[in-house]
Amino acid sequence: MVRACGLLTGQDKPVALKSISVMLSINEFVAGVSATLNYENEEKVPLEAFFVFPMDEDSAVFTFEALVDGKKIVAELQDKIKAHSKYEDALAQGYQAYLLEEDACSRDVFRCNVGNLQPGSKVALTLRYVQELPLEADGALRYVLPAILNPRYHLSDRTEDSCLDMKTPIVALEDLPYTLSMDATITSQHGIERVQSNCPLHPILYHGNDKTSAQVSLAEGHKFDQDVEFLIYYSEVHSPSVAVEMGMPDMNPDSLMGDPCAMVSFYPDIPEIEASTACGEFVFLMDRSGSMQCPMGKQDRTQLRIDAAKETLILLLKSLPMGCYFNIYGFGSSYEAFFLESVKYTQKTMEEAVERVKLMSADLGGTEILTPLQDIYRGPSIPGHPLQVFVFTDGEVTDTFSVIKEVKFNSKKHRCFSFGIGEGASTSLIKNIARVSGGTSEFITGKDRMQSKALRSLKRSLQSVVEDISLSWDLPPDLSVSMISPEQTVIFSGQRLIAYAQLTGILPDTEAVGEVCLKYKFQGKSFEEKVKFSVQPKLDANLTIHRLAAKSLIQTKDLGFRETPARDKKEVMNLSIASGVMSSFTAFIAINKELNQPLQGSLAYREIPRPVLSCSTSLRSKQYSQALALTSSSSFRNARNVACCATMTYKQNGKPQAPSHAKKNFQYSTRQMGTTYSSTNMTNLQVFGTNDLVQLIYLQNANGSWDLDEGLAKVLRKRLEDIQAAHPAECVDSNTWATVLAVLWLHANGKDMKCEWDLLERKAVAWIRKNAGSTIPMLVKVGNTFLKSSVNPGIFAI
Repeated sequence: MVRACGLLTGQDKPVALKSISVMLSINEFVAGVSATLNYENEEKVPLEAFFVFPMDEDSAVFTFEALVDGKKIVAELQDKIKAHSKYEDALAQGYQAYLLEEDACSRDVFRCNVGNLQPGSKVALTLRYVQELPLEADGALRYVLPAILNPRYHLSDRTEDSCLDMKTPIVALEDLPYTLSMDATITSQHGIERVQSNCPLHPILYHGNDKTSAQVSLAEGHKFDQDVEFLIYYSEVHSPSVAVEMGMPDMNPDSLMGDPCAMVSFYPDIPEIEASTACGEFVFLMDRSGSMQCPMGKQDRTQLRIDAAKETLILLLKSLPMGCYFNIYGFGSSYEAFFLESVKYTQKTMEEAVERVKLMSADLGGTEILTPLQDIYRGPSIPGHPLQVFVFTDGEVTDTFSVIKEVKFNSKKHRCFSFGIGEGASTSLIKNIARVSGGTSEFITGKDRMQSKALRSLKRSLQSVVEDISLSWDLPPDLSVSMISPEQTVIFSGQRLIAYAQLTGILPDTEAVGEVCLKYKFQGKSFEEKVKFSVQPKLDANLTIHRLAAKSLIQTKDLGFRETPARDKKEVMNLSIASGVMSSFTAFIAINKELNQPLQGSLAYREIPRPVLSCSTSLRSKQYSQALALTSSSSFRNARNVACCATMTYKQNGKPQAPSHAKKNFQYSTRQMGTTYSSTNMTNLQVFGTNDLVQLIYLQNANGSWDLDEGLAKVLRKRLEDIQAAHPAECVDSNTWATVLAVLWLHANGKDMKCEWDLLERKAVAWIRKNAGSTIPMLVKVGNTFLKSSVNPGIFAI
């Protein structure tokens, strides 16, 4: 029954969706959301209206209901195929029907059908869901209400049932026919320090002496030009906790929904150690599709995504340890690798890669990520160098389940660290490729810096492995526990660990206490953390913990309608229906049988428009928009016809071609810009940042040192002759002197960005210790005097 859903609607037609209202309740790190879609048919014919909208991958949707003329109709969660059949049958009989389902190709996109909406009638559809909130590096909990759903690129011809088979939206923001209102209540027993948002808010109201609750409301006039994002800072966010929730009385004991359910939260205090100098194989997979030409944020002067990506790649290259292996892939409609296979990290290979990164453009059309991933996995393993894949993309991919399945199939040979760039990136893709491979995911929007988040993931990839992770329970007699969450195999420093468990047996009549212990080994040492809790379950009408537990289990087995193994499909469907949490195999269906008016002809179809988001008013963005419109009109699959191959290594007829090293100044073609540049005159373009910190990073050698030259002098704002004159030449060579000055400058001038240069600074300090030895104290003293700084010599661990 599923029809291709577009975004175009006749400009002279009224739109059935009039408003969206959202009620948000955040308690500690769990959000409960109630979203109501208000429809009204102002036409003279009955309608069937479709609305496609994004939702976070981790959302557990558990309620869908309709309010028609004051009467509430609660939808049932059923087998999706049966729900479709009942929906069609209901419309054929003249009933009103409502359908809510996940998209066939991506778990973070939903479709709502309103069938047989009579002339002049109104209906309010409400869906409710719960989700865990991710923890940011600075301790903030992040809640995002997605407002942006980007057009997504087709991975294959198997997406005919997807509502993402859409044309480019053309509705301007000021012409959008529906509005959004949002009210939030935030509570924490530890107190709320502050709440920040990327959108205008009414004044925030705090309650209680310790600010244990807050009321937050979105200001009127939200234009759907960005996702709605809240950053919530609690006074204490790293305390371990256990919450126990009562099951459903009418469900059988020993079932997930009938027994009490526990939610365990730990923040393991894993020691920070020096990054491994040994190794690894690091493959960076960078999106070079046309949409990467968009700005990082909505402000006119925001850095373009592709430029931020290039700076990030160079920073990552400079931060890699000596002796490792690496490669860089660019992908779009086609893909291109810098090297035929991963190469050893040396000064020569690093310099070659940096020069190629500087020449990268968002010129490869659509977003086909599956093929380059398969090429990476086919590559030979390098003994002693575990594979770590870093994926950067704006996530505009249609068939995400195929990608997730491929990553999961190869999860034993690698870890994947993923980055969603810009608003509208697929949370289903970004979160799951990291989840199934034991990596981590990051989202970069607005004023977030891609560089800092990428370096945090690189540090994690260099950490020693945490081993033998386990949870042990000490419970009252006659009470046992079974884990619902999959076994935890990876923990990173600064990361929260959440697990769900089912409590089975006889609960004590009086207040009783249990204890959970997290145990793990790190670098041969054993660690454990304990937390005590009350085993008396608390009542929650929404069964929040049970729903989240069910969602976590569904996520481990549900790989979409097509990709899920047959043995898991029945289990996923049964769990979904029992818990009331939607999956790829279930859909909510509601039928109003009080309306029984036989259809006269077919229903008029109305597809609810969404806003078009222009990249910028700049010339480059206008050119991108024209190219995007061209590729969209014939599906992104045709984008390869207008894209160009622009690196020195590329794929031709599916076979890798060797790079040509005959000419250093190779020709670089960018057809979208209508200009051809050589590598010599490309350096005159602003393809890389010009601030001092970025330039200093660019000048660093692979081994961590700096050369004493004009480039370094320019960053230090000193004359080269003066630096040479201050050089204590009788003690050390010029490179050692230059490297000491560079490290001192970093600490004196770049403290706020330390998270970005931390790894390359560690490499520099290790090089200084090896080459300067006992002269370090003298060099630091002379360097501080020369730079007029007062950096603590302790940074060199002397």
